[in-house]
Amino acid sequence: MFNKREQTDERSPAPENRKSDSPRHPAKSGPATAARTAVIGPSIEIDGTLRGDEDLVIEGRVKGAVELKKHSVTIGEQGDVAADIHAHTIYVDGSMDGNLVASERVVIRQSARIKGTIASPRVSLEDGARFNGSIDMDPDSEALGKVFAGGKSTPRHGSGAADKPAAKPNGQPGGGKPAPADNAPPKP
Repeated sequence: MFNKREQTDERSPAPENRKSDSPRHPAKSGPATAARTAVIGPSIEIDGTLRGDEDLVIEGRVKGAVELKKHSVTIGEQGDVAADIHAHTIYVDGSMDGNLVASERVVIRQSARIKGTIASPRVSLEDGARFNGSIDMDPDSEALGKVFAGGKSTPRHGSGAADKPAAKPNGQPGGGKPAPADNAPPKP
């Protein structure tokens, strides 16, 4: 009545006909979205500034700058980046030398090798990753303000110049004369 062979063939196409529309490491390349993802393959070398309006996976070599402020950037295991990266979310599996600035989060995976500065409100660093640099997780940081507020950084409370009185030439508030002590007798 039923031919078992025909049922099997209808359910699963032959291996040579299968095509994958997802990146090599879909679980590692970030959250699943319907957005397009560009891939810089392992044999590609780019020197300059990359800008775009889609997610990016880097498996090749990139020098310069990567600016995808509303999207995610993934440095794959074969990726070798010597650039500053500004993105919504950054995932690192490969080699990175430069500044990572993300408005949402930076994820450093076990295979990552990073030398540089990370500025993001959320940072995760897996056990075994190699990192040499500094991390700034202040959401009001100057680095995040410059990149994501169009170059205008907002001063934090207590650190702006307006909070301090201007110093006079000798460093004292009164100018050239030292301020009188509170218990000094009045001069005639």
